[in-house]
Amino acid sequence: MTVNLETRPAPPAPAPAARPVTRVVLEVVKFGIVGGSGVLVNFAVFNLLLHGLGWQAMTATVLASCIAMSANYAGFRYFAYRDRASRTRRQIALFFVFSGLGVVMEIGLFWIGYHGLGLHSVIESNLAKALSIVIASAFRFVVYRTWVFQQDARRTV
Repeated sequence: MTVNLETRPAPPAPAPAARPVTRVVLEVVKFGIVGGSGVLVNFAVFNLLLHGLGWQAMTATVLASCIAMSANYAGFRYFAYRDRASRTRRQIALFFVFSGLGVVMEIGLFWIGYHGLGLHSVIESNLAKALSIVIASAFRFVVYRTWVFQQDARRTV
C-alpha cells in the first residue's frame, strides 16, 4: 500500500466581504454617478422647457423630473444596485412609487422657491431646482437602498 504524501495547495479563502462603511461609500458613489446623470437630464429638460420654450415653471419641473426618473431606473438597476435582488414587478413598482414621492417632494420644494420666494431668474430658478433635487435625492437614496434594491440575504457581497 502506497501512501501519497503529496501536498496540495489549500483552496483560496473566500474574499472577505467589504466592510459595511466601505460598501456604503461605494454605494453612495454609484448612486451619485447615476443620480448625477439624472440631474443633468433634469436640468437640461427643465431649462429647455422653461427658459428656452417659455413653458410654465411647474409644468417644466414636473416633466423634467419624470423624464429623469425614468432614465435613472436602468442606471440604478444595472449599475448602482446590480448586485441586489433581481428585477421583479414589485421592485419596479416600488421604484416608481418612491421615485414619484421624490418627484412630489422635489416639485413642492421647487414651488416654495419659485412661487413662494419669487426665485424667477435663470440663476434663481436653477438654484431652487438644485436645492429641491438635493433634498429629494437624499430621500430617494434611503428608500431605494432600504426597500427597492434590497440586499439579497444569500449574497455576501
